[in-house]
Amino acid sequence: MLALPKRPFLLMGFLEAVGLTAGMMAAAHMPGALIPVLSQVFLVWQLSLSSLFLGRRYSLQQLIGCFLVIMGVVVVVTTSGPPTSSLSSSLAASLSSTAVQWPLLFMLSAAFPAASSIIKESVFRDSAKKLKGRSLDIFVVNTFGSSFQALFVLLLLPLISSLGFNIPLSQLPAYIREGSACFLNFNQGIAACKGAPLLPLLYVAANLAFNISMLALLKKSSAVVASLAMTLTVPLTVLAFTLPLPLLGQPQPLGGGFIVGALVLLVGLAAYNLAKPAGTAGGGKLKLITDKDD
Repeated sequence: MLALPKRPFLLMGFLEAVGLTAGMMAAAHMPGALIPVLSQVFLVWQLSLSSLFLGRRYSLQQLIGCFLVIMGVVVVVTTSGPPTSSLSSSLAASLSSTAVQWPLLFMLSAAFPAASSIIKESVFRDSAKKLKGRSLDIFVVNTFGSSFQALFVLLLLPLISSLGFNIPLSQLPAYIREGSACFLNFNQGIAACKGAPLLPLLYVAANLAFNISMLALLKKSSAVVASLAMTLTVPLTVLAFTLPLPLLGQPQPLGGGFIVGALVLLVGLAAYNLAKPAGTAGGGKLKLITDKDD
């Protein structure tokens, strides 16, 4: 398995790093309420790219299911919080007060991780031939992909800090030192560092387990199915903030449209998974993945 061509993993890491960089730069100039709504364009990118590069065709019922999933997430997000907050109206106000280039950049940034997920699906599909019938270990994909992503994020860090967070390049080393000290809990007097390093490590472990589970689902099904399943985390996250859990602060009341949005999301998932696939167009193959390294 370790003898597999590394170019696909290199491309995965690059695409995810570019998507993360562009997304962080745009998110720094956008209201937080817009981010989970605009993030749903990720599924649209996946449908388009899988059709273009993998030759996959989707039935009308599958497309309707995807649309319902997106609408369900939007309803859950826009109706969460106390009634007095009127998040749906504040979203409209946020859109009118935000420069149009940042939402556009944020939506464009979703194309890069979507393309990476399509490459992962293609790698899993083609690995049986390269490995002579053996299955490609998801830990190999996760390790190589994440390692290259970390490398490219490190290279793009000056761009993220200067354009995204207005941190001069000369001050970046000081920020890194302070962040490292906070992670190791050397600054015990700072409230923001409370719980370090245990809490950050717990987050890393949970995130790693989540990514591996999504990779396992992608391997058994497709990138679009994994993305649809991942949308379930949105209502679950909203629900978690209504519970008296540690470190989450005062529980937030559940919005009136939460149940409606969650039901719409579940109906969309059922519609997609119960639909008969439309098949695959001839010649749909990601040539970049199947080629051998030079």
